[in-house]
Amino acid sequence: MADKPLTKSQIAAAVAEANDLTKKQAADVLANLADLAISSTKSTGAFTFPGIGKLKLVNRKARQGRNPATGETIQIPAKTVVKFAVAKAAKDSIAS
Repeated sequence: MADKPLTKSQIAAAVAEANDLTKKQAADVLANLADLAISSTKSTGAFTFPGIGKLKLVNRKARQGRNPATGETIQIPAKTVVKFAVAKAAKDSIAS
């Protein structure tokens, strides 16, 4: 695991090469996919990346917490968060 994660331009270059596109076209495809994922998750509460996983909006309940510096009990308010669940096929092929 010494290699660094791919950059946005490296991903665009790989997509361009695999699909016979220019790097600009591939970057546009990636940007459009990101926009689609965001808007779909906002409106429907979920977006599936086929073979990769699923973005989901999840409501967290209000809860008690502690300030680690003082030990004082604080109230953490309820909020909506985004979670990503990795698809089983992706998990199995990456982790094996």
